[in-house]
Amino acid sequence: MNRDGKVKLVENLHARLEKAQAVFLVDYQGLNVEDLNRLRTDLRKAHAEFAVVKNRLLKLASRGTETEAIVDHMKGPSAIALTYDDVIDPAKALVGFVKEFDKLNIKVGQVSGKELDEAGVKYLASLPGKEALIGQALSVMQAVPGSFVRVLNGIVAKLVYALKAIEEQKANS
Repeated sequence: MNRDGKVKLVENLHARLEKAQAVFLVDYQGLNVEDLNRLRTDLRKAHAEFAVVKNRLLKLASRGTETEAIVDHMKGPSAIALTYDDVIDPAKALVGFVKEFDKLNIKVGQVSGKELDEAGVKYLASLPGKEALIGQALSVMQAVPGSFVRVLNGIVAKLVYALKAIEEQKANS
C-alpha cells in the first residue's frame, strides 16, 4: 500500500474510532480464513465491525480518541472489533467465540475511554443485553407509580370503611 493509501486508511479508521463506543483488541494468530469470516459474521450480527489493521497504523489512527487508552497493548498480531451502539453484545460474541476457538485471545478492551482487561471483557459479556437492561429499568420505573397509586387507594378505602362503620353505628343507636 502506498503512502496516500495509508493516510486515507488512518483517516478513515480515526473517524470510526471517534464514533466507537467500545473497541476490543484481539490476537487472531492461528485462526484460518474461514474462522475469521465466521467471527466477522458473529460480530456483524452483534452490530460490530472487525478489522485486521497494522499496529503502527492503528496507533496513528487512535491519537486523540478514547482508544488511545489501549495503545500500549497494540503489539503482535492484532485485530480490532468496534461497536458504535451496544457494547455488551459484541463482548458476548467475542467471549463466545473464544470459548469455541481457543486460538483467539482477547488482549484488552476499551469502553468509553476506560481500559478493560480480558476478565473485564468477560464480565461485560456476562451482563444482560441492552434491551434487557432497558426492560428492567422500565419495570422498576413502572412499579414505583403503581405502588404509590395502591397506597393512595388503600388510604381512601380505609376512609370509606371508617365512614361506613360510623354510619352503621349511628343507625344502630
